[in-house]
This record gives sequence, structure tokens and C-alpha cells, in this order.
Amino acid sequence: MLGKPTAGLRSKIHEVIFEADTPSGKTFDVLLLFLIVLSVCAVILESVAPIRQSHGRVLRIAEWGFTGLFTIEYILRLVSVGRPHRYALSFFGLVDLLAIAPTYLSLLVAGTQSLVVIRALRLLRVFRVLKLAQYVGASRMLEAALRASARKIVVFLGAVLTLVLIIGALMYLIEGEENGFTSIPQSIYWAIVTMTTVGYGDLAPGTVLGRILASAVMILGYGIIAVPTGIVTVELAGVRKDQISTQACPECSAEGHDPDARFCKHCGARL
Repeated sequence: MLGKPTAGLRSKIHEVIFEADTPSGKTFDVLLLFLIVLSVCAVILESVAPIRQSHGRVLRIAEWGFTGLFTIEYILRLVSVGRPHRYALSFFGLVDLLAIAPTYLSLLVAGTQSLVVIRALRLLRVFRVLKLAQYVGASRMLEAALRASARKIVVFLGAVLTLVLIIGALMYLIEGEENGFTSIPQSIYWAIVTMTTVGYGDLAPGTVLGRILASAVMILGYGIIAVPTGIVTVELAGVRKDQISTQACPECSAEGHDPDARFCKHCGARL
């Protein structure tokens, strides 16, 4: 087994992998983003039948090469922080794990390598690489607004689902099987498609009363779509905008600290 790296070596690895403000860290992140783009392109190209038939072997070899590199990188991220489990359970830690898991899973379940496109989420690190801390701050504000409005949105969705159930039952009663509304679930599907203004057109009312109800549902749909936007907007307006840095904690890899912070606000380690 590999021994635990010394404090100096671990600190150096952490600086290269997690810190985008240093020359070595920025070079590493730019190279990483380039490899992520190439790996996602390889998966996309392999899904095209003519390309797969002519270059499938090369693309699969390339994919395994990318997966090997990303696996080494993931292991280095784990050993370079003092509390590996905190990084492993963080958002980017889970994304990094999901970015390599589909390739290994494809050995057991054919076709799962297509899920490798999850790696595109790792491109969110571009904000750190380009030192766009204001964008990181904006994402924190949006996250806080979504958390604050979660309960209101859940209540709203509950009301919408109840309304959809009632409308579906009414449409089933009005139209019946002769017009394609063969069951209440089928009618609920129509209500959802109509209320969200998607309008596939595979089901349509044939009676006058059914069309009147459909018109009311269409108009109602415009108002319903605007409600979640308004809820999040109100919460977003109340979120306080703070300046943050892109420095990562050497113990738990957490980011989003204040520019003058000396200790991590998540685990208390010295920055």
C-alpha cells in the first residue's frame, strides 16, 4: 500500500491540485479542463454510429486513458487533504467520483460509459481557474436563495399536483375513451403537458366543454410558470452579497471563505 505522504509533500500536492492562484495550480487546472473537454468529446463521438465503426477502438482506448488519469488525480486529491472523507462527500468530490465510475461500471453493465458526460460538471472549475471569484460568489447567492425558497416551492408544487389531478379527472369525465382520454393517468399526463405549455399534441379534446377546460388550463399555465420564478427572485433579492476568495482548505478542501479568513469556517483548520 502507498504510505501517507509527508506534510511537505501533501502541502505541495494540495497547492498544485486545489489552489488556482499559484502558477503550478493554474497550469494543472487548465490542463485538467482541456483533458475533460477531450474526454467528453470522445464519448460524444463514440455515440455516432459511423464514427464508432471506423474509430471505435481508438476512442475506447482514449477513454480508458482519460479515466486512468482522472483516477490518479482523484486519489491525489484524497491524499492531499487532511480529512479525505470531507472532500469525498463534497459536491466536487462526488462529481469527481461519478466522472470515473461509469467507465469501470461499463465492465459490468454495457453502455454505462455514456454517463461519462457527467464529467462536464467538472468544467465548473473554470471559474476558479480564471479567478472569477465574483461568479463563485453569485453561485453562492443563488444556492442560498434556492435553499430559502425550497419550502415555498414544495408547497406550490403540492398545490399544482393537486390541481393537475383534479383537471385530469375532469377531462377524463368530459372526453372519455372515444377521444383518446383512456384513463385518469392519461388525462393527468395531458394536463401536465398542457399546463406547462409544452403541448405535444398527441392528445387533444374533441368536445366543446373539453376545449373550454383546455383553454382555461392553458391560460392558468402561464401564471403557474411565473410563481416559482417570483419566489426565487424575492429570496435572491434578500441574500447578502459577500466577497469571497477561491482558496481551498488544506484539511477538508472547502472553498468560499472570506478574503481575510485565517481559519476554515467548515472544519476550523488554518488556511
